[in-house]
Amino acid sequence: MSDVTKKALAKSLKKIMLNKPLDKITINDITSESGFNRRTLYYHFQDIYDLLEWTLKTEISDILGKNKTYNTWQKGFLELLNYLNDNKKIILNIYATINRDYIESHLISDVTVLILNVINEVSSNLEVSDISKNKIAKFYEIALVGIILDWIKNKMETDPKVIVEDLDIILDGDIYNALCKYKENEG
Repeated sequence: MSDVTKKALAKSLKKIMLNKPLDKITINDITSESGFNRRTLYYHFQDIYDLLEWTLKTEISDILGKNKTYNTWQKGFLELLNYLNDNKKIILNIYATINRDYIESHLISDVTVLILNVINEVSSNLEVSDISKNKIAKFYEIALVGIILDWIKNKMETDPKVIVEDLDIILDGDIYNALCKYKENEG
């Protein structure tokens, strides 16, 4: 029952954010929209920002799901961009109201998991240290999250499919090449 309640509160928050800046939303707005009382909201979340954080983390994790392999990372990344684009008003509201760091921190954890899964899969036949793998992951984490943040900053005007197609061209084979170079340096 608690996930149902949390999802209902999240849905209410997102609905309100379509027309109201995040910093102007009150607990009363959310409880009126959801039909729950203040106590219920505070039972599950510390404040509105905690509810927002749970919402983003839950929805983004669900979006990426099983698309965390070398062959499916593009699909996972496209679904992430499509999710952000489908929630464009909300994402732009967060970006304008809170700051870039808030969105960045949520994206980093999910993008890092995606990248590390790809790196671990690509390196399955290569003896490369975890330190080297983490360096490669950090590079791609910064690059991919930077691309998303730049896209958001520019009002999300570029089609997500174009972004992923460009990334596929730019990144094709580079993770494997980087792993091979680290293997040579470590050997």
